[in-house]
Amino acid sequence: MQMYDIILKKRNGEALTKEEIYYFIDCYTKDTIPDYQVSALLMAIYFQKMNDEETAYITEAMMNSGEIIDLSMIEGIKVDKHSTGGVGDKTTIALGPIIAACGVPVAKMSGRGLGHTGGTIDKLESIPGFSVNISKEDFINNVNKIKFAITAQTNNLAPADKKLYSLRDVTGTVENISLIASSIMSKKLALGTNAIVLDVKTGNGAFMKNIDDSFLLAKKMVNIGTKMDRKTIALITDMNQPLGYAIGNALEVKEVIDLLNSNGPEDLKELCIALGSQMLILAKKAETKELAREMIEDVINSGAALNIFKEFVKQQGGDLSYIENPELLVKVQDVFTLKSDTTGYINEIKADIVGECTLLLGAGRTLIESKIDLSVGLVLNKKVGDYVKKGEDLAYIYSNDTIKRDQCINKLKSAYIIKEDMPILRPLILGIVTKDNTKKFKK
Repeated sequence: MQMYDIILKKRNGEALTKEEIYYFIDCYTKDTIPDYQVSALLMAIYFQKMNDEETAYITEAMMNSGEIIDLSMIEGIKVDKHSTGGVGDKTTIALGPIIAACGVPVAKMSGRGLGHTGGTIDKLESIPGFSVNISKEDFINNVNKIKFAITAQTNNLAPADKKLYSLRDVTGTVENISLIASSIMSKKLALGTNAIVLDVKTGNGAFMKNIDDSFLLAKKMVNIGTKMDRKTIALITDMNQPLGYAIGNALEVKEVIDLLNSNGPEDLKELCIALGSQMLILAKKAETKELAREMIEDVINSGAALNIFKEFVKQQGGDLSYIENPELLVKVQDVFTLKSDTTGYINEIKADIVGECTLLLGAGRTLIESKIDLSVGLVLNKKVGDYVKKGEDLAYIYSNDTIKRDQCINKLKSAYIIKEDMPILRPLILGIVTKDNTKKFKK
């Protein structure tokens, strides 16, 4: 088998076989074929696309390129949740203790984020002492004991995907639905869970800007999961404005604690209920969304989810005083209040610009080795649809650098579109995709 022939075949629009896809993934992982040939194949895939069968094969090949995590020692049905990423998205941190309190094991492997804020691990490490550096035995024991633990993804989890993504990033071939879907699902499937709930974000603050592309990506991933014998479902959710009010690392953890104390933002709570309900149904803890909602609201209102979160933080070395008094998490040199220049209804808060502001403040990283400031970020005071008067508070900028703060001020102002008329509010949940059905909700 020759790489040259595989490139020609795909360039000419033909479907690749399982053997051909496995050959190219295996050889590239082992460095036995050059970057320029893989780049040529990626460009051919970008233009000629892949069918569902090819997409499943490349996902499987990348999944099998490294370690497959065995979670069989964890009792119960394991359900994983994955988000394609958005501004202010802290649902993993909130959902873990909520679902665990409902009796479903949540064994999460998370990473450090590139972009406007850190990833789940970065956010949790804003709690002094918290660590994901626990042994596999402690990880499994913690899940069996309190139903929830988070550890760092191993470097050997789908290594082919890591290599392939780096090449896609510099060859203009990132934005291909099959390559995106296989990249996400290869890592999810390597984790050994029984079922997967996907949160596919759409809007200006999401990776997928176009709603039709978001549904297409969701369908591709659901098809992959189904072909790999995992129960898989996807929700399409709005990311045209930030989720919740807080965008940062420590600030987002504080907002999660507020939610678990029954004081969190309504949109964050509703998203947790929507995603969590699907997790409980797949785990066979609830038969209907209505019963699942009742379970989730009960563990939040009773404090059961908060107690799980406290025990989770304790088991992983975190200082509980920061959970008992979350104001301790918010330590910066300066908090600047952004005022409105006009009166009217907020029609838009452009999530992408808000994300750029937090990156500018130092809350995110552009390289994985970059150091981030876990304390800085933004807290919104108004959301889309709210009425604001001239001079009223729009948002608060938490910073440790006045130069970065000043650069952020005008940029953040440009994120707000304020008009005389109240906007038509876009729903948070825009649709659902299962193996048998795609349902788009009315806007």
